Amino acid sequence: MIWEAWTLECLQFECSLALGCAIESTTAAAYDSHLNSYLNFCRLHHRPVEPTEDTLSFFVVWLSHHIEPCSVDSYLSGIVNRLKTHFPHVRQARQSLLVTWTLKGCKCCLSKPVRRKQLLTLEDLALVVDTLASSSSYDDILFVTLLVTGFKTLQRLAELCWPNTKKHQSYRKVPLRHSLTLTSTSASYTLPHHKSSTLGVGCEILVLGEPDTRVDPLRLLERYVAARDNLFPHHPQLWLAASGTIPTCAWFMCYLCRFFPPSISGHSMRAGGATALTVAGVVPALIQAVGCWSSDEFQKYIHKHPFLHHLLIHGSQNP
Repeated sequence: MIWEAWTLECLQFECSLALGCAIESTTAAAYDSHLNSYLNFCRLHHRPVEPTEDTLSFFVVWLSHHIEPCSVDSYLSGIVNRLKTHFPHVRQARQSLLVTWTLKGCKCCLSKPVRRKQLLTLEDLALVVDTLASSSSYDDILFVTLLVTGFKTLQRLAELCWPNTKKHQSYRKVPLRHSLTLTSTSASYTLPHHKSSTLGVGCEILVLGEPDTRVDPLRLLERYVAARDNLFPHHPQLWLAASGTIPTCAWFMCYLCRFFPPSISGHSMRAGGATALTVAGVVPALIQAVGCWSSDEFQKYIHKHPFLHHLLIHGSQNP
């Protein structure tokens, strides 16, 4: 096979597209915010912008007195990303012993107890399912299907709904109706992109039927798909609100607040689903795979949820 040469304009265009996809728009926005915090620090303290070990160390101490020190890591990552083209040594400065130990000390003496969101339980899901069982409202059917699907498949809210900010909404991440396959015992569809994917290949979401329980995700999905196909037969998106648009996170949270207190958030689905699998005796490695957690992130996740940690340790001792 002989490959044709591209024009310079074509190479530049394709290269620009690739560079634009290297970092998610939400991540890029966060990095910009982190850099602004660093530049503001330098301005307030009359220090040069060059990220030396001393300047980064001072920044870590200053910032740790204003935000949770455990979050300072992400600020440093954003600063490194945004300044590495201008100051190639910034990564070495970030990884220096002075900066590393300063951050470690701040975490030890300034960290505050983590305020965790309450977990959703199977009983919570059953309450919503029973309440909306007789509803003929399309949006009610959509909400309860999203809620149960997210819980059972450990999906993030951002994988089920669009971000509230328009510039962060991308069709690259939207599940499509034609990828959905329904059988008598299960359903599956393609999630084009997920947060932990470094290759951008997405993954396959599997929903299993649970006919002998109060919360059967397959039955709910079949009910939603029938309503969706009747109302929007020619729309490509899998998840659609009654307005014909993809539901946003704000739309979902408005519905969620109708049933639960503010202590329940969108993340409660994923955390509650992981806990439910642990209670059911599923081994941690499988839970990690279903939730698409990296090894390090899964360990952090366990330690952030003591009840889940306790179940993993003592669950096998239960009758």
